[in-house]
Amino acid sequence: MYQAEPSLRREVMAADALPEERVDFIRKTYLHLGLAVLAFVGLEAFILNTPAIHEPILNFAFGGRYNWLIVIGLFMLAGVVAQSWARNSRSMGMQYAGLLLYTLIEALIFVPILFIATRFPQFEGVLTQAAMITAVIFGGLTAIVFLTKSDFSWMRQMLGVCMLAAFGIGVASIIFGFTLGIVYSAAVAVLAAGYILYYTSNVLHHYPIGSHVAAALNLFAAVALLFWYVIRILMSARR
Repeated sequence: MYQAEPSLRREVMAADALPEERVDFIRKTYLHLGLAVLAFVGLEAFILNTPAIHEPILNFAFGGRYNWLIVIGLFMLAGVVAQSWARNSRSMGMQYAGLLLYTLIEALIFVPILFIATRFPQFEGVLTQAAMITAVIFGGLTAIVFLTKSDFSWMRQMLGVCMLAAFGIGVASIIFGFTLGIVYSAAVAVLAAGYILYYTSNVLHHYPIGSHVAAALNLFAAVALLFWYVIRILMSARR
């Protein structure tokens, strides 16, 4: 679900655009990323404070370990649809619908872990710490790319293989009932950091001008993945 997307077919790549076009593209990308994060926070607050919505989600999520296979399958399917809509070069409405859909499904899949983090006393402060750590890592990685102007597109295949391995281990843990420890969480957090580097460098070098919604979606996906596993690491340390 976090595979590097195929090249978006537009005429002018960011690296080849005029300076003012490139700056405008970068500004729009990070504006939309910020809006997606704010929408995620707002949706999450609304869901967690609305029992009629979060209780069915929690009942299903905690109703059996195999239910998570269904959740993962639906998440992947919705992610593919959202990516397809966000890359629609003919309709801005479809692009925004894709970003909104992906933000919504991220908010839904986060409900169980955020419910635990906010309702159990031993995890008090975990979300604030996780948000700060995620922001610092994201800011640092973004600064590395923008200051060095490095092209991390060479990471595409490596990231894809690692994500496939992480996904396989995660599915196996559900099927065979073994627990994924802090080492696994740390490894996937590092993988998410790699995706942030990859997508950020694509913003500078490989995204076409006009694809800021798709670029924001991919950055948001990587940030959400990092946030999830930072939360898991902090919660594991509290147990």
